[in-house]
Amino acid sequence: MTVSPGEPVVAAYDAVVCDLDGVVYRGPVEVAYAVPSLAAVRRQCPVVFATNNASRTPGQVADQVRALGLEVAADDVRTSAQAGADLLASRFPRGSSVLAVGGPGVGEALRAVGLVPVTEGSVVAVLQGWGAEVSVTDLANASIAIAAGATWVATNLDRTLPTDRGIVPGNGTLVAAVATATGRTPEVVGKPFAPLYRSVADFLGLATGRLLAVGDRLDTDIEGAAAAGMASMWVLTGVDGFVELARSRVTPTYAAADLRGLLRPAPVVRRDGVVWHEGDIHVHVDLASGSVNIVAPQGSPSGTGDDDGSAATRLVAVCARLVTDLRDEASVTADRLASIARQLDGVGRNSTGVVARQ
Repeated sequence: MTVSPGEPVVAAYDAVVCDLDGVVYRGPVEVAYAVPSLAAVRRQCPVVFATNNASRTPGQVADQVRALGLEVAADDVRTSAQAGADLLASRFPRGSSVLAVGGPGVGEALRAVGLVPVTEGSVVAVLQGWGAEVSVTDLANASIAIAAGATWVATNLDRTLPTDRGIVPGNGTLVAAVATATGRTPEVVGKPFAPLYRSVADFLGLATGRLLAVGDRLDTDIEGAAAAGMASMWVLTGVDGFVELARSRVTPTYAAADLRGLLRPAPVVRRDGVVWHEGDIHVHVDLASGSVNIVAPQGSPSGTGDDDGSAATRLVAVCARLVTDLRDEASVTADRLASIARQLDGVGRNSTGVVARQ
């Protein structure tokens, strides 16, 4: 899809599919600009929040978003547990017993589609998601059922999970334990695989090509959007920065400092040799030394050059184009590109301060 000149990015799409952690919130804290930006987007089109975290119910997730000041209903949230339950409901009759491994979100998702969640016994399938309560006994029961022939669906393969106490093993770690015990490989529905995004499209009654996915992780949010045939906006408020983009093979449709980028026109970045520019933003790279020179607007009290995030959005777009251009050039080594990306991270990830660097 094409964004008309001068129109905000969101105007080209029928709905936005937004990640949560690192995009809308970090634990109990709102990500800068997220709530007012999403409130403005929702006046133009629906916003559905899609999360790999299967431990909580949609209602619990909605409660957390509402606590930040954004009115969200449970129906505005789609979890990987729901995508997994939808998949199993398409294969097995109502009333079938499914081993539910994970938090409350797994069992509720199964019940919502007419399947019966159980914790042991004979089952047709296993739906495995993360949960703080998951025990060795749960993993053993899953292994036994899978070895006996049960269909195995995993909500996601995230190796780690950020919590308010620090990084803990994610569902991918627990899935790996069952895979080691059984010698089997599950079907996976969460990002970066397509089923979660496709379930959102089905829920909205829209083609995936009419949706815009927004996320902070290249290897899940953005790669998943590509797998589902959706456009994507990568924001730098969470996990990944330009160093990760340099290592990735995925290219987001748009890149922005934060969610204000949805409400801004898509920057038109041009390259002239070793200079990438958009309007009054110029980034020059000395490919021999790897040094970077950035010139960007400066002058508002916040240092952003303008209060609506235009300068921050344009700078990030320029830096993203630069990195994706150079990673495809054989003459630029991985070490040199990594050095350039680290310098860009120092400016590009600071969405509240766009400054000139000489």
